[in-house]
Amino acid sequence: MTNFFITAAGASAALAGLVFVALSVNIQNILRAPQLPTRAGATIAMLILILVCSMVTLVPQPPRPLGLEITAFALFGFYLQIVSARRSFLAQAVARRPLWEGLLNAATGPVQVLPFLAGGILVFLDSPRGLYWVAAGCISVFVFSVLNSWVLLVEILR
Repeated sequence: MTNFFITAAGASAALAGLVFVALSVNIQNILRAPQLPTRAGATIAMLILILVCSMVTLVPQPPRPLGLEITAFALFGFYLQIVSARRSFLAQAVARRPLWEGLLNAATGPVQVLPFLAGGILVFLDSPRGLYWVAAGCISVFVFSVLNSWVLLVEILR
C-alpha cells in the first residue's frame, strides 16, 4: 500500500496544480457561471483530501491515530462537499442550467468522500480493509476530479 499512497500523493498534488491553472486561465468564464466557483473549490478540496490522507498513511503510527486523522479529514471534506453541492444546486436555477446538472453535482460530490469515512473508521478499528477503502476513495476522487478539470478547462469555453 505504501507505493499506492506515494503515487496518490504525487498525482493529487499535480492534478490540484492543473485545477489551479484551469482556474487562472479561465477565471472570467468560471466567475460568470455561478455554479462553477464552488465546483472548482470542491475539486481542489478533494484533491487535497487525497494528498493529506496519503501523507498521513506514510507516517509510522498506530492504527487508532491514523484512523482518527483520516476520519477527521474526511468529515471536513464531506462538509465542504455539502456546502459546495448546496451552493451549486442553488446556482443552477440562477444560471438556468438543466436540473440534472445540479442534481448530479450535488450527488457525486459527497459520495466521493464516503470511502474515506469508511476507511478511516475501519483503520481506527484496526481492520486490514481500512486502507483499501481509503485507496478506493482516492481512485473515485481522481475520476471525478479529472471530469471537473475537463469542465473547467474545456467545457467552459464552449
